[in-house]
Amino acid sequence: DKVLTELIEPYELRAAKLREFLEDVKPSLQYDIVPLVDPYGPSVTDPDLQCLVVSEETRRGGEAVNKKRLENGLPELALYEIFLMKDPDHRQNEEEKISSSSLRQRLLGTLLRPPRQDPALPSCPYVIGLTGGTGSGKTSIAKLLGQLGAFLIDADKLGHAVYVPGGPAYERVVAAFGAEILNEDGTINRKVLGAKVFGNQERLKSLTDIVWPEMARMVTEQIGEADAQG
Repeated sequence: DKVLTELIEPYELRAAKLREFLEDVKPSLQYDIVPLVDPYGPSVTDPDLQCLVVSEETRRGGEAVNKKRLENGLPELALYEIFLMKDPDHRQNEEEKISSSSLRQRLLGTLLRPPRQDPALPSCPYVIGLTGGTGSGKTSIAKLLGQLGAFLIDADKLGHAVYVPGGPAYERVVAAFGAEILNEDGTINRKVLGAKVFGNQERLKSLTDIVWPEMARMVTEQIGEADAQG
């Protein structure tokens, strides 16, 4: 139930750091590093264990281990409790203790590794596509990117622009779906048009075959404009 599990370091790296720490503390120390595949690990089955180091937070876990050991016919472990170190610089939304969860939150928005150089990608302009359902945050992310200097292309606005009288798709859409999709002022009534294509894959394809290439062309033009602006 850890937060941001995607940012947890892989087991091999964590084990290597632990090994480095143990060797630094006492080079002659003998130890086994064992991956835990359940909450107990070898603590409830290893008869040679004598002590379990717990923290203020995990003492109840240590008591659960001893209960399980007794059920397995093994002697209880001595529980050695250590105190948690406080993080004097923790933020309001972070834990008061020094915590890997807080560290992972601070990693958000930083580069974990240098961007991979892909020779197939043009050096400029770099195009980022924002997709997602309603309320997924596209507008907020676009606004942040705009504040960082990105040139924003709003596909929704382009989608509206192709339908306006004189727009690149206007005549063909009217020809394909009839004058009944028009308002009194000659603009396309998108609700009426939507009702015509809703649930009809063939009609929907007819519409997208007209509209999407024009939108793609307009996007390409705007990318060119962004490139010209640097």
